[in-house]
Amino acid sequence: MRKLSLAVAAFALGTTAAIAEQQFYHTTEGTPLDLDLAREEGRDTEAVKEFLDTGVNIYVEDPEVLPEGEDLYLTMCSGCHGHYGEGKIGPGLNDAYMSYRSNETDVGLFSTIFGGASGQMGPNYSTLTLDEILKVMAWVRHLYVEDPADAVWLTPEQREEFTPFDPDADGGGDSEE
Repeated sequence: MRKLSLAVAAFALGTTAAIAEQQFYHTTEGTPLDLDLAREEGRDTEAVKEFLDTGVNIYVEDPEVLPEGEDLYLTMCSGCHGHYGEGKIGPGLNDAYMSYRSNETDVGLFSTIFGGASGQMGPNYSTLTLDEILKVMAWVRHLYVEDPADAVWLTPEQREEFTPFDPDADGGGDSEE
């Protein structure tokens, strides 16, 4: 009887711990993602810790990280998704239509970037650190061109302040300026 009680207590503690952490699943296969495959560097930043605990990307609309997010995006993503997320051989990323509905959330978008999806979208866990993935996500969110009311990843405060991306605006989308 004592062994059964200990087993139940251990299960309950494990279940509580699992509930506190975000779960990440492959976008098209639905299998759990193994975050241990991620590069060692970039795992211990405040943003990564917050994201893994809450699913909230604190880099979204943070002007301090957007230039690095833009540079990473232009290097790693723009060849398929376009310089402004308008889409090329890969889907557009800058409007309310999401090829994978899960990408409406930061956990979903992270899972797609980390683990890949279908077609040419391979996993990026070996090419980007966890922190870099969050920065790319922040840039992708910044490229949004539609009504902020539909941007479920923005907080209510961010929705009030958000201005849809305009590549023709001064400095819009060009880190050289």
